[in-house]
Amino acid sequence: MTHTERQPARTALPVDLDEAAHRCLVAGFEGTTTVPDTLKRLIDRGLGGVILFTRNVRDAEQVRRLTDTLRALRPDLLVAIDNEGGGIGHLVAAGAPEVPGSYALGVVDDPDLTARCADALAGHLATLGITASYAPVADIQRQAGNPIVRTRAFGTEPELVSRHLSAWIAATEARGIASCAKHFPGHGGTLTDSHHDVAVDPRPYEELDLGPFRAATAAGVPMMMSAHVVFPALDPDRPATLSRRILGDLLRHEVGFDGVLVSDALEMKAIADLYGEAAGARIALAAGADQVIVAVADLGVTLECRDALLEALRDRVLAEERILEASARVERLAEQYATPVSKVAVWDAGAGLEAARRALRGQVAPGAVSGAHVVDLFPAPHPALNWGGEDLLTAVLAVDPTATGTAVAGEPDDPAALVEVVLAKAGSAPLVVATCDAGLYPWQVRMRDELVARRPGAVRVATGLAEDGAVCSYGRGRVNLRAVAEVLSAAR
Repeated sequence: MTHTERQPARTALPVDLDEAAHRCLVAGFEGTTTVPDTLKRLIDRGLGGVILFTRNVRDAEQVRRLTDTLRALRPDLLVAIDNEGGGIGHLVAAGAPEVPGSYALGVVDDPDLTARCADALAGHLATLGITASYAPVADIQRQAGNPIVRTRAFGTEPELVSRHLSAWIAATEARGIASCAKHFPGHGGTLTDSHHDVAVDPRPYEELDLGPFRAATAAGVPMMMSAHVVFPALDPDRPATLSRRILGDLLRHEVGFDGVLVSDALEMKAIADLYGEAAGARIALAAGADQVIVAVADLGVTLECRDALLEALRDRVLAEERILEASARVERLAEQYATPVSKVAVWDAGAGLEAARRALRGQVAPGAVSGAHVVDLFPAPHPALNWGGEDLLTAVLAVDPTATGTAVAGEPDDPAALVEVVLAKAGSAPLVVATCDAGLYPWQVRMRDELVARRPGAVRVATGLAEDGAVCSYGRGRVNLRAVAEVLSAAR
């Protein structure tokens, strides 16, 4: 037993209360085939769930063996993953169905197609023995400068977002997978990524985006995830994850949600830097959360959070009734979703590409850019979201082997010099210049504008939110890029 696993030499809690506290934790871990001993001990004491990431995935068969191993340790353990689709997915190596992100689905605005895409993702999870999905995103993309929601949202209008949420939740439920509407009460009105700092939504109560969360509740969503966002109109002092006013009064009483409320990951800097993960766990549960996620692979952080909960219970800083209430909700969730279904019906493997094709906006003359030089400018992958860095050039080469190009992931050391390199490589070939949310990244704007000025006939592509004068895909998932490639090469 390591030092961090030793318990303080104090009176032990009753077994049922100790187990209840453990049920309130969801832990990340390192490994693809074996379960760390520390995690085994946590599971033995009642750990409520684990969250898988790309680090836990090699292939489909391996993931199923891992989930079977975890569940053999404790049958009521919830095995969860972030599974939004689009460019955010941890299961690419396990053969995940390729579907566009939520914004493209909202652009198409066909809830039946959204349901088919959600069904494909949920069906795949069922084959892997993963029975909880931290999706869909219920946020509304409100701020042009929002750095984190963007194409993860279904759109900018509450009614549109609500109907696609409902379709997604129903399709996921039909597969026996627990869905999770996130991030309550909304992350789309901020200008800060809460992975990196405290985010604030300054709008008055009347303007907050509660409609989709009400719709998700009406649709029977079994889980919601809180936002590490401060809403001064609701609680000027604490982010939603730590606010009794927001989690208790607003979500439970006004919205009427009675499922499992899970926190976003506690190691995100909006919590970790101001409160610390351990204090964050204690405050979140006291405020009304039922589970807190400690997603980092270092189980020592999970142990610190667990010990903080046990200490608070011993000192009666954290009410036993609150933990027993939270644990009971987790137990109900596990009763319904912890056990994988025995048979998984086939899903529509073509739904994602159909959606990506239908979402495309903007025109290119047939064959106008065959054999093009493709310049794909995009931000470096977000480490927490684990987008894989897929590029448009690769997608174009799959349908047009005569193409050439350059993929630029993140700001280059010398953008001006790179422009000269690109133009020299392109020669007389048609030029395609793709950007991704260029308004957030001045280097993309500078390179795009210089390339287009030097080559006025260049075709522009936007792989994030829409940009004027560009072919718009509304996402960088593989099927989004494939759909763009088809249009550029006139391959369809």
